Amino acid sequence: MERITEVPAFKVNGFLALMLVLAIAIGGGWLAWSTLHELIAGLGRELRVGDFFDAELGAWLGVTLIAVVIPSISGFFTLEPNQAVVLVFFGRYVGSVREAGFWWTNPLTIKRRVSLKVRNFNTKQLKVNDAQGSPIEIGAVVVWQVVDSAKSQFAVNNYEEFIAIQSETAIRALANRYPYDAPDEASIPSLRGIPDEIALFLQKELQTRLEVAGVEILEARLSHLAYAPEIAQVMLRRQQAKAIIDARRQIVESAVGMVDEALKRISERQIVELDEERKASMINNLLVVLASDQNAQPVINTGSLYT
Repeated sequence: MERITEVPAFKVNGFLALMLVLAIAIGGGWLAWSTLHELIAGLGRELRVGDFFDAELGAWLGVTLIAVVIPSISGFFTLEPNQAVVLVFFGRYVGSVREAGFWWTNPLTIKRRVSLKVRNFNTKQLKVNDAQGSPIEIGAVVVWQVVDSAKSQFAVNNYEEFIAIQSETAIRALANRYPYDAPDEASIPSLRGIPDEIALFLQKELQTRLEVAGVEILEARLSHLAYAPEIAQVMLRRQQAKAIIDARRQIVESAVGMVDEALKRISERQIVELDEERKASMINNLLVVLASDQNAQPVINTGSLYT
């Protein structure tokens, strides 16, 4: 397979070329007209062979100049910013023009315009399995730009279609590599847990796949991520249960710390002497108050009826 990369093409300032073409056209027209005028004027008198030959030569020269000017007009073209023109001469790539302006080049070349603007591509919402085998829906937005006009035209058949197919392939590979969610994000990365790392991985994966088409990936991020509808309710209940367990764990840890601090302060300030049984009762009451998900009703102990 022949490797083709972008090279600068031959070009001339269009205004200079236009002045030259007009000068040639005017010169050829004047030469042909003056020769014809001399022939018409000499019809009434005898022409020598040399005069006839000179007149014929001048006529052919004028016609030739005009014939050269007419096809050269197709060599003019204008180029806008962030555009490129790929030139092909009899099936062979001869270069690209990137500079905006009015130019003239070989009129026999075929000119293919390529946009160099930054473009967005939104992938379809794909239904794939994550690393744990759970069906998920995933989509991404890809920001890309053509950086090599020759590769985009000759390395692949249709570079826009190539980008779409390779983007979907890269997203499927990404989903198969990471789970949708993980209980411990520190040890097991997931699609929801590390969005920045996921975006960087997707960008590198796409750049590797699309470099052959002369495309640069500027950014790639997930635009849609969700469980498939058939398991969405089950996974939602699992997430809710996990959230409740995590909240309870944090409440209990905080309650134990508060009870420990309360017992230490009572002991340090010698507010009251508590035996082991009363300590256990106090710990139980404090944990019930602090860890309960409902407001506890206080009970005031006023002492015993009997002394």
